[in-house]
Amino acid sequence: MKLPQLFICKSILFLGLFLGCASAPEVLFKDTIDTETKPISYQQKRVFTFADSGVSFSNQFEGARLNAVDQLNDSVFIVTILPENEPINHSPFYAFDLWSSSPKEITLKFKYPGEYKHRYIPKIRTNGVWSVADSLNFKFDENFSSLKLKINPTVKTVSGQELHTSSVVYSWVDQLIEGKESFVRSKTIGKTKLKRPFKVLDIYKGSPKNKPILVLLTRQHPPEVTGYFAFQAFLSTILEENKLTTSFLKHYRILAFPLMNPDGVDLGHWRHNAGGVDTNRDWSFYHQPEIKTTVDYINQVLRKNNSKLVLGLDFHSTWYDVFYTNKERDSTAFPEFLPKWFSALEQNISNYKVNEKSSNSTKPVSKGWFLYGHNAVGVTYEIGDDTPRDRIRLIGMESAKAMMQILEE
Repeated sequence: MKLPQLFICKSILFLGLFLGCASAPEVLFKDTIDTETKPISYQQKRVFTFADSGVSFSNQFEGARLNAVDQLNDSVFIVTILPENEPINHSPFYAFDLWSSSPKEITLKFKYPGEYKHRYIPKIRTNGVWSVADSLNFKFDENFSSLKLKINPTVKTVSGQELHTSSVVYSWVDQLIEGKESFVRSKTIGKTKLKRPFKVLDIYKGSPKNKPILVLLTRQHPPEVTGYFAFQAFLSTILEENKLTTSFLKHYRILAFPLMNPDGVDLGHWRHNAGGVDTNRDWSFYHQPEIKTTVDYINQVLRKNNSKLVLGLDFHSTWYDVFYTNKERDSTAFPEFLPKWFSALEQNISNYKVNEKSSNSTKPVSKGWFLYGHNAVGVTYEIGDDTPRDRIRLIGMESAKAMMQILEE
């Protein structure tokens, strides 16, 4: 069954004629999902101190996720990690500080409710530098995953992934666009449920009128930083000032959303926003402020400038590198873009094979919204949780170059 490409608009209809929309039209999908706001459980922010062993834990920082700590014996501690609400994707995220009054080696056992299993190999930050727990010290187990760790009075952070909270992301944005304000415009276009700023980068050279528009999204799901790393490399490559990028930005306009879920990121959520919802299931009725703000802004720009949305890339993370694409290509602005793009990646990146999984979206996710709402090429650009960081930068850089070269042909 082919999905309906149908819009519904919350505005006045007269004599069967569409007269205008105060906000963006909704897009229908085959499978509807309830994305109305749901309650979440907030962590109790505190320091857990065990006087007998001199060991302390803390979740008193942005991005932390630690719900309880229990001491099993002198050197073994059980850390309990709970989701923000349920049902939820099986991707437990954790982040906490720990230290001790004197040097010692301890073992952490990770405890999750129900049937949730460990996903992320621990990342450890010491004196501002992140490292990955090695296989000698980190063990997956049927009941408890465990981490052996040497600690001392210097605070260490143990986290499922490197922490890039809203302040870190927006600081990176400010540094990225410094000196480029003539063609990169950073705008706060709304507020989240918890009143954090929601931002977009509007990028083009020359007149904005009639320019085809590309949309870049990332961090709908808080822990998925490897997709964000690819987004960083991708966007940084486009903002380099050279012959290719100058020509590209004279012909195309980019709307880049560097942090789609600021509340969820800063709350240390596994998956959802402060409304208790997976925002990548809200691309139909726009119940959540992050998606409504994004969709309204995109459609406002399209209407104001007589522009067409032609490509949307949504950067995520999963167990391995994969591009989720739509099967429908003929109706889009660039029917041949994906095979050309993937071929270029395989030619330009050593020992790289594109892993593409193609299907037309039945659930209200962004890649389906790009297709059904705008006849645009839509891609969910997934990077593996443990893909080496230098490899991610290379993939992000080369995919941006290839995209610009193909669209400039």
